[in-house]
Amino acid sequence: MCPVLKVDPDAPSEDRELEFELAYQRGLTTPERFEMMFRKSRQIMEELLRRGHRRPFEVLKRP
Repeated sequence: MCPVLKVDPDAPSEDRELEFELAYQRGLTTPERFEMMFRKSRQIMEELLRRGHRRPFEVLKRP
């Protein structure tokens, strides 16, 4: 479950949002952080493929 930050819409909340995010990240274990990073990487890759961006050309060794 992900905690939710509720802030006053009129107040500048960038500092509070950053502190909230950092506190959340500190509460995660290392495997949880890596899993979140891998999940986000897969999500970005799938989105790029959906939008027509393919893998870059690779250098092939000649036999």
